Amino acid sequence: MFSKDIGIDLGTANVLIHVKGKGIVLNEPAVVAIDKKSGKVLAVGDEAHQMVGRTPGNIIAIRPMKDGVIADFDITEEMLRHFISRLNVKGFFSKPRILICCPTNVTSVEQKAIRQAAEKSGGGKIFLEEEPKVAAIGAGMEIFEPSGNMVIDIGGGTTDVAVLSMGDIVTSESIKIAGNAFDNDIAQYIKRNYKLLVGERTSENIKIDVSTVFLGSRDEQMDIRGRDMVTGLPRTITIHSDEIGEALKESINLIIQSAKAVLERTPPELSADIIDRGIFLTGGGALLHGIDQLLAEELKVPVFVSDNPLNCVVIGTGLLLENIDGLRVR
Repeated sequence: MFSKDIGIDLGTANVLIHVKGKGIVLNEPAVVAIDKKSGKVLAVGDEAHQMVGRTPGNIIAIRPMKDGVIADFDITEEMLRHFISRLNVKGFFSKPRILICCPTNVTSVEQKAIRQAAEKSGGGKIFLEEEPKVAAIGAGMEIFEPSGNMVIDIGGGTTDVAVLSMGDIVTSESIKIAGNAFDNDIAQYIKRNYKLLVGERTSENIKIDVSTVFLGSRDEQMDIRGRDMVTGLPRTITIHSDEIGEALKESINLIIQSAKAVLERTPPELSADIIDRGIFLTGGGALLHGIDQLLAEELKVPVFVSDNPLNCVVIGTGLLLENIDGLRVR
């Protein structure tokens, strides 16, 4: 009869949805396949992701979210409508209240776009919360106490670094370097050093299966196939873990600089708490091999990967939904 409250982690790479009372009910890639001629949506989520890099000329697979914000408003709306309609959360008398997460440096225009897309896709009252705060709640951090907690949320499009206390963000920084940038770095490295073109799915597989950012901590290799830039023919090469560490060095350094900048702006009392409690890593980028060791070495603070980094944000939305009446509409 009545609609259910839902929490959405509207990520650059994946969309995760939590329905109050049911838990996480959807986790699919943020990809939409459309027909260029008619503009018709052909597939959304997993089905569309299968088509990335493999479609004929008239079909394009679009990622409507870029760097944590909406790049294509209409396609985002279509994607959300498709996902929400599949969940069957609307009631006869009311629309579901929706809690959506956004990066910390999102502008008021971008906030408005996110809110409008959620409303048009069938939402009632829309709440926006900052991603690192929700990720910290999902990681089990006690952010509502008067003590310092630090979280680094490395997603698909953005990395959010934040220090939290008393349920709010004290200092934060958001940079547009994250999982997608890592994939691009790997593809560019292979292109530059081996004159071989590889697709984004191959780059992602390399990142997951063999990469490390803490040199010497992983010793694996992988055969990869792509198109030779000189002959135009398919070719196979073998790539090693430390090479990928080299490819990712610049992007990882930017994340380290961002974390240092946030620590430098943190009040001394909270800094002391962070030394005791450590820094928690959330988001898909937290699974990058060796990133916890490298950050711990550079920041001189213990660094921990949270238990379920990929789902921290959506788990956090679920916990906030329990107290949705106490949230302020931003």
